[in-house]
Amino acid sequence: MAVVNRDPLTAPHRTRNDAFLTVGVAVLAVVLALLVDDGLPLGPRGWALLAGAHVPLVWRRSRPLLVLLAVAACVTPYHVLDYNHAVPVPATLVALYTVAATGTVRRSLLTAVLVLGPTLIINSFTNPDGALELLRISGWVIAVLFFGVDARLYRQYVASIVERAERAERTREEEARRRVAEERLRIARDLHDLLAHSITLIGVRTSVAAHVLTADPDRLDREAVAQALDDIAETCRTARGELRTTLEVLRANEASESVAGEREWGAEPGSGSSPGSGSSPGSGLGSPDGRGPLPGLDGLGALAEAARVAGAEVELSVHADGVPPSVGAAAYRIVQEALTNAVRHGGRDDLTVRVGLRAAEGTLRVTVADDGTGPGTGHRVSGAVRNGVGHGQGAVGGTPGFGLVGMRERARSVGGTLDAGPGPTVGFEVIAELPLPREEPS
Repeated sequence: MAVVNRDPLTAPHRTRNDAFLTVGVAVLAVVLALLVDDGLPLGPRGWALLAGAHVPLVWRRSRPLLVLLAVAACVTPYHVLDYNHAVPVPATLVALYTVAATGTVRRSLLTAVLVLGPTLIINSFTNPDGALELLRISGWVIAVLFFGVDARLYRQYVASIVERAERAERTREEEARRRVAEERLRIARDLHDLLAHSITLIGVRTSVAAHVLTADPDRLDREAVAQALDDIAETCRTARGELRTTLEVLRANEASESVAGEREWGAEPGSGSSPGSGSSPGSGLGSPDGRGPLPGLDGLGALAEAARVAGAEVELSVHADGVPPSVGAAAYRIVQEALTNAVRHGGRDDLTVRVGLRAAEGTLRVTVADDGTGPGTGHRVSGAVRNGVGHGQGAVGGTPGFGLVGMRERARSVGGTLDAGPGPTVGFEVIAELPLPREEPS
């Protein structure tokens, strides 16, 4: 079966194998010459013509048409001289089969006409009364050509199946690489959002504690220092819990994919949330160590409170019900990053940040605007920020970050858009529009 499936024009060692085939066909011809009486016995001329008809078969796959012509050039005078007609039949059939198996159907039909025409003419002279013989010769020629065409079509069919299987395998590999890349990008976004927000708050509270300790050592405000340190500890616990939840969900998803293929991330049945999404109460902040479903819109209050503790005045307005978990998670992360950037780069002690979420006409509109005067605000916003590279209102020390890139990717992940830039008068403004699907995929 492997011999039939293999392309004869590209098969390895085809000349060597055809040489062995030629020897076998020649031996068969000698046996027929000794055992079958179907014409005059072979003389030196007959043996020479017979040898000339067999030698070209060594190159039958390299030059099928030329080999057939060479065989016909030797077989035609052989039959005209009325030598044993059965002897060259195997060589002729092999040449005909090769032409049909390596060429097109049109070439096979043309070959049948060119072979049958002279054959019937010669037979009409050597055997005028052999109508049955004419029918037998025609049948053998047509049958061999048909068998060759059928073998070629079957080979093409098998090749198409193999090609489709290889293409499907390549597609699966490309899909696997794409999923790995998307997974790495998603993990990077989650870790960036979590760590950047937490470290910013810790840095602000540490600065407060340091200021209280050095401002007036004689009148040390122990309560303020203790409050700052408690805020730092709470932020660390929350960050640790969210990081642990993210890693646990990643491991659970990896295990489920290895067993049952790709599945949607999710918490326990009935929680209605998925990793990076969810709008369940607590939003990752409900348990003592911060573990639980990753936050959604219900966690915006905790974000606003954390920003207030860091010294910013936050005005939070949420008018959105029934937001799908994936959209809620994207909105949460966008607000989280925008608040982090506002606190870090606001540049004033009385910073005010207005956060608004409103669902209308199938779209959740998220707006985060501040009145900061720090680097990157107003017309001094860097080109990196305009192009979506950098943390919100600029990057520390002018080094590009990934804040706006991450927010834009969050918006695109749910089919939305995000614009960020200087506010109409002062400060910085982030506006995201996230589409609200009518039905969340299960």
